[in-house]
Amino acid sequence: MLSDPNLYDYWPYAGRPKLVWPGGKKLAFWIAPNIEYYEYAPPANPKRQAWPRGNPDIVGYSQRSWGNTIGHWRLMELLDKYGMRGSISLSIGLIDHHPEIIEAVAERNWEFFSHGIYNTRFSYEMTEDQERAVIRDSIESVERATGQRIRGYLAPALTHTERTMDLIAEEDFWYTCDLFQDDQPQPVKTKSGKLISLPYSLEVNDVITYSVMGYTPDQYTDILKRHFDQLLEEGEESGTVMCIPLHAYLVSQPHRLRPFEEALAYIASHSDDVWITTGQEIADYFRNTYWDQSLMDIRARGVTKGGSGFEIA
Repeated sequence: MLSDPNLYDYWPYAGRPKLVWPGGKKLAFWIAPNIEYYEYAPPANPKRQAWPRGNPDIVGYSQRSWGNTIGHWRLMELLDKYGMRGSISLSIGLIDHHPEIIEAVAERNWEFFSHGIYNTRFSYEMTEDQERAVIRDSIESVERATGQRIRGYLAPALTHTERTMDLIAEEDFWYTCDLFQDDQPQPVKTKSGKLISLPYSLEVNDVITYSVMGYTPDQYTDILKRHFDQLLEEGEESGTVMCIPLHAYLVSQPHRLRPFEEALAYIASHSDDVWITTGQEIADYFRNTYWDQSLMDIRARGVTKGGSGFEIA
């Protein structure tokens, strides 16, 4: 058993090479609406049950169904109002269940990235061939439906194997959302490819704020503003990244949407300093502009352990 997963090296914040986003922007901002599909009666997994209240759960199923029927459409209209493109964390099976959503997102030139096939199918216990098949199916299904090649990956229900990062890097994914170690992009230690960890916050994820912490809509708005202000201030020294991960069945509830809009309006009002973009565009820019510089700085600090994920050199 390793003392740590060795997916990235310790890289202290202070003294890193300065990041500057396109146009001299200080903060790269992206929104990741999760469009998920939860099966009513998923196959059992020995390590985790799909529905916390027990399987099957018509209450949980219908709540998430509301997100796809009502909530997501509300959220799209709101982002349209502020000229913001979403980066869709997609349960790939939704392409077959709700193609209308896929068409509406594609028409807006939003990004898609993979969140597995269903959020009720976990990576736990998958063989390498099975996990590789899921990843390749994600690529092929989105490309077939939209013409878009996906470049990002968020493991289904945040479940992984020791092979996950190597497999997505091997398939030419550019970023993972599954690591939460930083407020700037960082190279991930994989056997091949150029995979980065792209900041995707649990702290401002509406699942955590509403379902876990039980915050009010006004409290969530205040959290988003304070999170943004701190990252923008630090972006004066070196460019930061802020992501708001969303779930329409939560944030788009009638009593929550307008307070959330207040946060979006606040962020949009700082557009002179903020690059409002997608996950793929941030990853592409970092890989092409700062990848080599970042690796050189990590090595120069003498803290690298070498090797790749779950293997020390």
